[in-house]
Amino acid sequence: MKRIFKVSALLVALVMLITLTACKDEAETKTPEEKKAATSALWDLAYYSEDTELGEGANTITVKVTAEEKSVVFTIHTDAGNLADAMMTHSLVEGDDSQYGLYIKKVNGIRADYELDDGYYWSITKDGEMLMTGAEAEIISDGAQYEFIRTK
Repeated sequence: MKRIFKVSALLVALVMLITLTACKDEAETKTPEEKKAATSALWDLAYYSEDTELGEGANTITVKVTAEEKSVVFTIHTDAGNLADAMMTHSLVEGDDSQYGLYIKKVNGIRADYELDDGYYWSITKDGEMLMTGAEAEIISDGAQYEFIRTK
């Protein structure tokens, strides 16, 4: 009986080891060429691939969009009161309404949907600090600098 238990425990340990090895982070195993191809494919979906100036208005904000190892900067002139409205005016964000506000799933055409994209989501910073609110609750001011980062 003890021998069956030991064999079973050994098999369970072996299965766990194989599972952990298979789940190793893909980024660690990708070659530079594979990483470049993945970045390229992701950015093929982008609406803008170069720095762009958009809109008219009393306030000017900059919004950097970073996905993988590439970024693009938007200079947005706007009269919108919050970040979500300033971005939505130019179709730069897409998402779903939730009980917490706008759940952003796409920025500049690039998707980061937690459930569909293996845990990726959009994090937002303002002047280098992580926002503690959503884009709808973020009141914009002239000169503010934001960054949307595709994060896992």
